[in-house]
Amino acid sequence: MSTKKIYLFCEAGMSTSIMVNKMMTVAKEHNMPIEIEAFPAIRAEEKVAEEKPIAILLGPQVRHLDDKMKSTFEPQGIPVGTIATEAYGMMDGERALKDALKLIKENKNK
Repeated sequence: MSTKKIYLFCEAGMSTSIMVNKMMTVAKEHNMPIEIEAFPAIRAEEKVAEEKPIAILLGPQVRHLDDKMKSTFEPQGIPVGTIATEAYGMMDGERALKDALKLIKENKNK
């Protein structure tokens, strides 16, 4: 099974990189073929053009970009969601990953 990517976007990519590590730990524990990467939101179109992810998650600090990201990427079949503030604040990688997988599943059922 090939590795699928999930992209996390935030203001500068710093705190989100911690969340990526937490989510990757959970993914590895469950042998999930997922790679998760963090980038500044300003690079979203560039990164998606390089390699299409199976989902995009936004850090709470850039939730104001939710509508723009959805209108840009959901027509390409890429679901977009915002990480719950509580999960982000607690750096709860398990919850963030579960929410991402739910988002992906819901998108497949559309």
